[in-house]
Amino acid sequence: MAEAPVDPVPTAERVQELTAALAGVEERLGAACAMAGRRRDEVVLVAVTKTRPASDVVALRELGVLDVGENRDQEAKAKAAQVPGVRWHVVGSLQTNKARSVARYASAVHSVDRAELISALSAGALRAERDLDVLLQVSLDGDPARGGALLVDVPALAEQAAAAPGLRLAGVMAVAPLGADPAAAFAVLAQVSANLRGDHPKAVAMSAGMSGDLEQAVAAGATHVRVGTALLGHRPPLAR
Repeated sequence: MAEAPVDPVPTAERVQELTAALAGVEERLGAACAMAGRRRDEVVLVAVTKTRPASDVVALRELGVLDVGENRDQEAKAKAAQVPGVRWHVVGSLQTNKARSVARYASAVHSVDRAELISALSAGALRAERDLDVLLQVSLDGDPARGGALLVDVPALAEQAAAAPGLRLAGVMAVAPLGADPAAAFAVLAQVSANLRGDHPKAVAMSAGMSGDLEQAVAAGATHVRVGTALLGHRPPLAR
């Protein structure tokens, strides 16, 4: 019988760094929720750990952060095999040929933006005999390079996702357009979310906001914020 994975051990210095960073993020979230007249437990903090070692995930788990986001299947899959006890969120653009792999370990995919991906995730979830939450990524600027479905396409995608075996339509996700007012962008997403709930009452999730604009996202009604830099620090520059 295969042995259970052994948690990678973070250094004491790194635990201290993450403890301090988490306290800062929690202070911001608490203040944002208070300003919006919301409870702190209405907003899920998703720690985006891309390019960071699995030991960071272990440290965050021990600090009570149980929702972890990754951009790439290869990295997420490796960490999921090393670190049990957390919920994995795929938050980056996803190729259809990675859907079967993702369906084996992910709790939610936030970046669903086309019919082919819905079909692939459904097939992967059925094969893995698991249920998978999916959020429809909405393009708020129409730039295909940044991913996301056009506003006009959201209702049809929602119908497909809601009917797909193995999938649960959980809600919507967006990234604020570069250079735009995030408050205005997230107000548009909030309206998309409200429209979606009119047809799919259980699709209540709204994933919005990152390190630089989580306050505006909370004010607009975000249920999930995806925080990387403010929690884990700036990523090291790529080697030339």
